[in-house]
Amino acid sequence: MKSRPIISHALVGIAMAGAGFLIARGDVSIPAPALAQAPSGLKSTELFKQVMSDVMGREFIVRLTERAPGNGSPAHRHPGAHTVGYILEGTYEVKIDDGPVRTLKPGEVFYEYPNALHAVSRNPSATAPLKYLVIQVYDPSKPATVNERH
Repeated sequence: MKSRPIISHALVGIAMAGAGFLIARGDVSIPAPALAQAPSGLKSTELFKQVMSDVMGREFIVRLTERAPGNGSPAHRHPGAHTVGYILEGTYEVKIDDGPVRTLKPGEVFYEYPNALHAVSRNPSATAPLKYLVIQVYDPSKPATVNERH
């Protein structure tokens, strides 16, 4: 069925348009209650959340993620989310599925389709912090993150 890829691309387009709007307005600098304070060196702040009742009950979420120098996450998946990352400052090493390890700089973007393996997610710098937006169109009936077992 051809409508599924069209819907997926439309959701990502909506996510990027919404993120662009927030960036243009400067809302990414407004602190909000922390969504999660994960292991030391990682901070995630929810900037925006909206139920998309006209899009199969999905949620549109924008978070500011901050990583201390050298901070990284174990391999994981986001089963119910189209995820777009936009680098604000610092450098970000990312590897999705069997793709290459990429080092992204401010203004660069990565995309993860639902259940893709996020094999590498880290700040490779020994001295500089990393800040990036995480923009998701998310199915709240599925787990947010599932760590990969080895």
